[in-house]
Amino acid sequence: MGLHDNGPTGPGSSGAGAASEEELAALALKILVAGGFGVGKTTLVGAVSEIRPLRTEELLSEAGELVDDTGGVDQKTTTTVAMDFGRITIRAGLSLYLFGTPGQDRFWFLWDELSQGALGAVVLADTRRLEDCFPAVDYFEHRRIPFVVAVNCFTGARSYASDEVSRALDLEQGTPVVLCDARDKDSGKEVLIRLVEYAGRVHTARLLDAVGP
Repeated sequence: MGLHDNGPTGPGSSGAGAASEEELAALALKILVAGGFGVGKTTLVGAVSEIRPLRTEELLSEAGELVDDTGGVDQKTTTTVAMDFGRITIRAGLSLYLFGTPGQDRFWFLWDELSQGALGAVVLADTRRLEDCFPAVDYFEHRRIPFVVAVNCFTGARSYASDEVSRALDLEQGTPVVLCDARDKDSGKEVLIRLVEYAGRVHTARLLDAVGP
């Protein structure tokens, strides 16, 4: 589930590759940010990342307009073609590595690679185009990867309660639905905290089930 990030060797270390107990205890967890085209994945990663995010965006082309539905996101001029990458520290000793996945069907072959070792995922949703997040929901449900649905509250979009979104997406019981503003760091951080808490409960329950009575 997680990766240990020992960091660079500091002054006074006993040898090459040595690390302090504090560094060894630091835990970095891999989180995916998924959803439909233009839903705000790159925006969310950029808003919460404490490092300059790595982005693989390209300008939308005339050819791409034939396959990418830009309805509702008419002002979008770029698209992610590989992934977005960022990092955020939740608390001392716990950091999250964020991988934003491309939303279009033709890039889904990347998802299997990106999902390897992931603790969980955030599925961003836009209530104006709610059907666009169905593929991401199906993907994570079928692979038993814990996820939360984060409804990105766009200006002017009709607001819905969390339970209404849950029913519309036919989510499995207990899957969290949260409202957020992908542009706001604190809002994005709350989404990630909810995911870490939920994924922790899911993985703990699975371990207990595996052990048995």
